[in-house]
Amino acid sequence: MAESESGQDKTEEPTDKKLRDAREKGEVARSKELNTLAVMVGGCGALLAYGGHLAQTLMDLMRMNFSLSREVLTDERQMGLFLLASGKLAIAAVQPILLVLLVVAIIGPISLGGWLFAPGSMAPKFSRMNPLSGIKRMFSMHALSELLKALGKFFVVLLVALFVLYKDRDDLLSIAHEPLEKAITHCVQLVGWNALWMSMGLLIIAAVDVPIQLYQTRQKLLMTKQEVRDEHKDSEGRPEVKQRIRQMQREMSQRRMMSAIPTADVIITNPTHYAVALKYDPEKGSAPVLLAKGADFIALKIREIANEHNIQILESPALARSIYYSTELEQQIPAGLYLAVAQVLAYVYQIRQYRAGRGKRPNPLKDLPIPPDLRRDS
Repeated sequence: MAESESGQDKTEEPTDKKLRDAREKGEVARSKELNTLAVMVGGCGALLAYGGHLAQTLMDLMRMNFSLSREVLTDERQMGLFLLASGKLAIAAVQPILLVLLVVAIIGPISLGGWLFAPGSMAPKFSRMNPLSGIKRMFSMHALSELLKALGKFFVVLLVALFVLYKDRDDLLSIAHEPLEKAITHCVQLVGWNALWMSMGLLIIAAVDVPIQLYQTRQKLLMTKQEVRDEHKDSEGRPEVKQRIRQMQREMSQRRMMSAIPTADVIITNPTHYAVALKYDPEKGSAPVLLAKGADFIALKIREIANEHNIQILESPALARSIYYSTELEQQIPAGLYLAVAQVLAYVYQIRQYRAGRGKRPNPLKDLPIPPDLRRDS
């Protein structure tokens, strides 16, 4: 069981963040044996496919350079041209094989772990220069596994090579009795097939190494329960910080709400437990808007601000509770409360007219007939 520096067992699967961070650092499963297998098989396949053309081109190149005339041999300029032409022929002959090797050299690594470019993994690590750390790595379990893989690879390739050479012994001996051109082509074919069979022996090593690399990478990324909790706190926010943020948001919302009370048309109270502040602006909306609401201490504060700014305060427990529970701040009241609120606003406007000396004093019992069934229990 993997164990962290703190002594806790790493029993938890890595989180998505842990996997992303590890990938950014280049810590993904890679198999050198799989890469070697891909390069060897691809190179042998390319040699079998283009080996005949390569052998013919090389023979033509040798024939051209071994049959130079005396005039060419004594002319430095002509020798330079022959050297350039020979180089072009050689490059053109091996180019298909090199392209195949390039492709498989890219496909091999990305077949396990995917495409990854991690500049951070190329940064120098001075801890690797510590001789004690180097000795520790030399005698680690990883070094032992690499040694066993190297020995296994050697013996597997050796056994396959002995079997292939024994099987093709007659063809190898017959090459000595063949014409030169045919012998060269035959040699290329034998080398290609024998190398392919020997490289296929690496398939056993790769089949063992890939699961080992996946397991070791997973074990390396396992986390302790404490690491999971700490990462959750870092990503989601620590509870005390989140609580402080919510508290600040509530305080800001309350300050904004309190600053809007002086613009209200009326304050409707419970009378002591609830208070709501309404404003009606015909130019902005078709219904009154709730500017502020609160219970207990906040309700008391709303009434205090209303008294300071001479805003009309009316007691209507049922209506106050209904608005408090059915309407959010800065939202219009629901349609079911239109009639009751309209009667309240009409009564407030009559009081304003009376105070301005342009009307008679309104009678609350007559001019404020709020239905008694508006109460909404909490």
